[in-house]
Amino acid sequence: MNMKSKAAAFIKKYKHAWVFMYILIYMPWFMYLEKHVTSNYHVIHSVIDDKIPFIEYFIVPYLLWFVFIAAVFLYFFFTDVEGFYKMAKLMFTGMTIFLIISTLMPNGLHLRPMFFARDNVFVDMVRMLYRADTPTNVMPSLHVFNSIGACIAIYNSKALRRHKIISWSAYILAGLIILATMFLKQHSVIDVMAAFLMAYTLYQFVYVTHGKKVPKLSRQTAFWLK
Repeated sequence: MNMKSKAAAFIKKYKHAWVFMYILIYMPWFMYLEKHVTSNYHVIHSVIDDKIPFIEYFIVPYLLWFVFIAAVFLYFFFTDVEGFYKMAKLMFTGMTIFLIISTLMPNGLHLRPMFFARDNVFVDMVRMLYRADTPTNVMPSLHVFNSIGACIAIYNSKALRRHKIISWSAYILAGLIILATMFLKQHSVIDVMAAFLMAYTLYQFVYVTHGKKVPKLSRQTAFWLK
C-alpha cells in the first residue's frame, strides 16, 4: 500500500475528527467573553462558599483536569466511535449552553483570597492560575461539567466498565477536580450545582433517550425480519 492509499485509509478510519472543529466556534466566543466581561457582571456567591477554606494543594487535581479530559476524549476517539460521538455531543452541547449563559448573563466571582497564609510551590502555581484565568464566566463550571461528562462516558462504556481500577481511578480524580474548583476559590458552590444539573439534564437526552430508542428499533427490525 502506497502513502496515498495509507493516507486515504487513515482519513476514512478517523473521519469523525471533524467533531473537533467545534473548537473553532468555542475558542473565539470564549476569548471574546474573557476580554469583554470585566465589569458590570452578576456576582455568584453562596454563604457556603465562605465556609470552604482555601487549600492550595488542590491545584494538582485542578490542573490534571486538562490531561484527564484529553485522555478520555482520545481513548474514545481511537477505540469507540459511537461513544466518542455521544461524549462530544454531551460536552459540546453543555459548553455551548455555558457560552450562551455567559453572554446573556455575564457573571463572575469575588472569592479569591487577597493574601495567602502560606508561601510554597503550590501557592505559586495558584498565583499563576489566577493571572492566566479571570474570575469571570464561571457558571456553570466547565471543570465540573466536563469531569462529570467524562465519567458518564466511562460509565456507559462496556469496555471500560470491565476495568474497575481505571474506571474508579477516573471517578476519584473527577471528584478531586470538582472539590478543587471550590477549595481554590475558582468556583462557587452555585457553579458546581449548576454544572451537575446541566450534566444530568443533557445525560437524559444524549444517553438515556438514545438507549430507549435502540431496543425499540431492534424490536421493529426483528418484527419485519420474521
